[in-house]
Amino acid sequence: MIPPAHHSPRLLSLVIPCYNEEAVVSETVKRLKSFAADLKNIDIEFIFIDDGSRDQTRAILKSFAVSDTRIKIISFARNFGQQVAMTAGLDASRGDAVVLIDADLQDPPEVIHEMIKKWEEGYDVIYGTRTERPGESVFKLATARLFYRLLNKLSSVPIPLDTGDFRLMSLPVVDVLRAMPERDRFIRGMVSWVGFKQIALPYKRAQRFAGETKYPLKKMITFAFDGILSFSSKPLELSLILGMGITAVSSLGILGIAAQRFFAGDWVSLELIVLVAVGLLGGLQLLCLGILGQYIGRIYNEIKNRPLYIIQEHQGFGGRSPIYSRSPVVMEKQP
Repeated sequence: MIPPAHHSPRLLSLVIPCYNEEAVVSETVKRLKSFAADLKNIDIEFIFIDDGSRDQTRAILKSFAVSDTRIKIISFARNFGQQVAMTAGLDASRGDAVVLIDADLQDPPEVIHEMIKKWEEGYDVIYGTRTERPGESVFKLATARLFYRLLNKLSSVPIPLDTGDFRLMSLPVVDVLRAMPERDRFIRGMVSWVGFKQIALPYKRAQRFAGETKYPLKKMITFAFDGILSFSSKPLELSLILGMGITAVSSLGILGIAAQRFFAGDWVSLELIVLVAVGLLGGLQLLCLGILGQYIGRIYNEIKNRPLYIIQEHQGFGGRSPIYSRSPVVMEKQP
């Protein structure tokens, strides 16, 4: 969809989730301001989401917001995770388009200029595709590559390979995402599911400016499970196939034992048969129950209908509330 003509400059919202980023956030604000200074006929707002940081991230952001009305801050009561933080930013945005970008400067703000050009050409989603990822371990690169390819094999919705959440989305896409209520969120998959006119924008990812990664191995595994289970029911189909396969193998085994007894007059050790059968079937049952339990757990999270996030305080939004209709809790308000 080609952005409609405006008598006033269009508004671009940048959504920047932050979690313990005191070492880099000052440089992030500086780089974002430098990027904004080069924009022509486009106004901008910076929406920072402090995702329950335990360091000085919130205080640093507040100091910048005092002197720059474009900077808006949403502070969570605790850590809700990057995907929820980005959702809060989408809820609070008022732009004709929204850009999701991390605070660690691995996604260079200058690339957004190219995204804006594609948006003006009529694209609704412009997602960054990483051509290089300097500074990341061989293990992380290999597991990331495996994850994206496995997800595409399992998902009914094609999800672009080697992409993160760095992207520009037009207002119609953002409106659809706002209307999607699920709690186990995988935004890059949700954007693919939405459709509209999408295009990849290759770019070289930079090394982290400072600080440590917020995705250690445990979080990476959890994130991978969320992506797979949110966009595919094939693990359930796999458990059915495994059950059928084990049944077939067991049947063949019984026939083999009977044939050996009938033709050779020998019995296979009964203890060995029982041991192998119990271990195999027990492991299969636990696997299938575990897969089923993951889906049931997600259903349980949905029907509890708790707020997706809790805003402890916010700054820079004036008299309006930085929330959408999904009814998050706002504990305290600031002008």
